[in-house]
Amino acid sequence: MKRIVTFGEIMMRLNPEGYLRFTQAGKWELSYAGGEANVAASLAQFGLDAAFVTKLPRHEIGQSALNECRRYGVDTSLILRGGERLGLYFVEKGASQRASKVIYDRSGSAIALAKPEEFDWNKIFAGADWFHFTGITPALSDNCAAATMEALRTARSLGITVSCDLNFRKKLWTSEKAGRVMGALMPFVDICIANEEDAADVFGIRAEGADVKGGDVRGETYISVAKQLCDRFNFKKAAITLRGSLSASDNNWSAMLYQGGEAFFAPNYRVHIVDRVGGGDSFGAALIYSQLSGWDNQRSINFAAAASCLKHSIEHDFNLISLDEAEALAAGNASGRVQR
Repeated sequence: MKRIVTFGEIMMRLNPEGYLRFTQAGKWELSYAGGEANVAASLAQFGLDAAFVTKLPRHEIGQSALNECRRYGVDTSLILRGGERLGLYFVEKGASQRASKVIYDRSGSAIALAKPEEFDWNKIFAGADWFHFTGITPALSDNCAAATMEALRTARSLGITVSCDLNFRKKLWTSEKAGRVMGALMPFVDICIANEEDAADVFGIRAEGADVKGGDVRGETYISVAKQLCDRFNFKKAAITLRGSLSASDNNWSAMLYQGGEAFFAPNYRVHIVDRVGGGDSFGAALIYSQLSGWDNQRSINFAAAASCLKHSIEHDFNLISLDEAEALAAGNASGRVQR
């Protein structure tokens, strides 16, 4: 069985019930999530050996986050314990023309304050085939950036395939610092994953003619973006999710995979959104699964787009779909008819 290691932060997510606004909330729904934890959970649902690496407080709230990962089959044996707090984030789900909102309360979290030398990457990567991280992890602190660099150097020395989702978060760092730090990490990456805005926000690489705010993200305008990313950092492949936001409730959803001058596009899905948070992570996980399975680029991007399309129908961040469900949609079964 293929083994994947992911590294990052897991937080407690709190959101009002349904579509209530923050100021209306009388009680809160609680779940746990974080970019790399989301990826590990998705891969575990597909039947792979997925390990998540982080640092969690020893108290009961840290244990609850760890238990949530275990609940969905993620290997938590490499998680460090210590520190004082687990990060929080609050989600207000948007509807129609009212946008969703996210508020972070994560400063001083256990993983952000962890020291690079606490992570024994040779031990962590024992038996690993793949390492995945996102741009969120090095944005948490200089310590996390240094730990990520050590992970990448070790992965390179061991011949482990590396993927990175750029995942720019303007509430965590500036575009200037992101470009500088991520630029130093990218030479160790084999497959880069981005959304329709990340390359511009982090590296100043823009899709000419695209109008993200207006919902016009035609795939052909992103071929140049993927090519420039691969040329600059020598990526083997680059994948870009293409979200045409019609409103907070309805999006067009597609994706592109680029390799060696050739671009492969997934079908476009018109999605009515239940919960969009974690959509990019579900795409990254499905892409990793398809690549580890040795699928060709067209089958790979079709599967990744289908799996992430389905995530938009699931509450909270983890993509709790089966391999069969994702493959059925990728094969064209998009009717949503009752299964009996």
